[in-house]
Amino acid sequence: MQQQQAEFDFYINLTKPTLGLYVRKGAGLPDFAAAEAKQWQFSGHIWQSELSPEIVKQIDANGHAFQELGS
Repeated sequence: MQQQQAEFDFYINLTKPTLGLYVRKGAGLPDFAAAEAKQWQFSGHIWQSELSPEIVKQIDANGHAFQELGS
């Protein structure tokens, strides 16, 4: 039996477009980001296989992960 791959929501910071934020699909913005929700734009869904293992570990541990895009 094949395990279903996890899916995550991806947000871009509009004031710093090189900063991305990943959360579990449907989780919405974390409290710290929700306070500044206008700075974050939903950009789509990302499959677990598209993320580095380090990012997935951060999401598992913290419920979210930041990534400097292009690095």
